[in-house]
Amino acid sequence: MAHQTHQACIEACNACATACDHCFASCLQEQDVKMMARCIALDADCAAICRLAAGYMARGSDLAKQICQQCAQVCEACADECARHGLDHCQACAEACRRCAQECRAMAA
Repeated sequence: MAHQTHQACIEACNACATACDHCFASCLQEQDVKMMARCIALDADCAAICRLAAGYMARGSDLAKQICQQCAQVCEACADECARHGLDHCQACAEACRRCAQECRAMAA
């Protein structure tokens, strides 16, 4: 079953989406929301593609590898942006994004 074969990557994608959602919501509560705009936008993009990738893998789609390649790129961009901010939620998000990018690259290899 496809979802069992790629379980580690599916779990990393789901964890990343959750971390991005939390970061997104937390960034909206920061004093200077405008300064967090890129982080917020990437959080939204990253969460969306992570959920998409998890679904493709769970269904055993023939396109899962391509989606995971794209997911890894978005995760890296989000991780890089979040890492720029010293906030706990941003740092946790960056870590989850890097973990997800690694799993997605391994899955797509």
